[in-house]
Amino acid sequence: MRQLLSTKEVADYLRLKERKIYDLVAQEAIPHSRVSGKLLFPRALIDEWVRQSTTDHNLRAMRNAPAVIAGSSDPLLEWAVRESRCGLATMTYGSMDGIDRLVGGSACAAALHIPTGSGADRNTSLTRDRLGHLDCVLLEWAKREQGLVVAAGNPLKIQKLADLKKAKVRVALRQPGAGSFLLFLQLLADAGLHIDAIKTVQPVAQTEADIASAILDGRADAGLAVRAVARQFHLDFIPLALERLDVAVLRPSYFDAPWQALMAFTREASFARYAKSLAGYDVSKLGQVVWNA
Repeated sequence: MRQLLSTKEVADYLRLKERKIYDLVAQEAIPHSRVSGKLLFPRALIDEWVRQSTTDHNLRAMRNAPAVIAGSSDPLLEWAVRESRCGLATMTYGSMDGIDRLVGGSACAAALHIPTGSGADRNTSLTRDRLGHLDCVLLEWAKREQGLVVAAGNPLKIQKLADLKKAKVRVALRQPGAGSFLLFLQLLADAGLHIDAIKTVQPVAQTEADIASAILDGRADAGLAVRAVARQFHLDFIPLALERLDVAVLRPSYFDAPWQALMAFTREASFARYAKSLAGYDVSKLGQVVWNA
């Protein structure tokens, strides 16, 4: 982005109407300059103005955010939180819910995986758009395989998404707003299919493990989940996609003892062994900064 913004550009940058920008200029409330009668806004000064406009209440809310990781369900992340005894808790109701909880102040971090589509990095763009006003950082957790989890031995001979249209196949879905549900919709669209063409079951699965449980209990025949879940529950797996799971963390919480304890645990040999045993994970870039507010 250019360093000198026009009125329209600064309005887009701040997500305000142009009329509001003119009002702020008239009140001498926003940094600006006039060159040959044209209003220009130095982006560096605008960024500083926004930072200084952050209320003490918002700062305190970020500093006092509970030690909770909300968002996506992930077997490796949830195991690491438990095994490290870092003091963090997990609240896994889907990627979009995690972002909402981070914005609402009921979590200090959110795990998310939003399908890319057209090659775009949706994890980063969503974090920038929804969390750009917070002092946070987006870290890579792992790359992982997503695919169809089916019963052991694959009795219905499911090999591809089109096979889900078979009359006997019942599909367990994740809740709307979960990254896996969004990915499933995208994979169906890429295959020229619509969700109405398949038979789905209720209730929806709130976690990856719930998908496996529905299949083991005979309530469903297939569902989208990570390879690690199929491995844990001794089910078959048909790979469909490789995705990146990231974690958005409030910066004050990142430097607190619970998060530092979790990061320290991920550098231990026991963590690497467990990640390898789960299968379908690449943790070679775990902790790498993807986006920095």
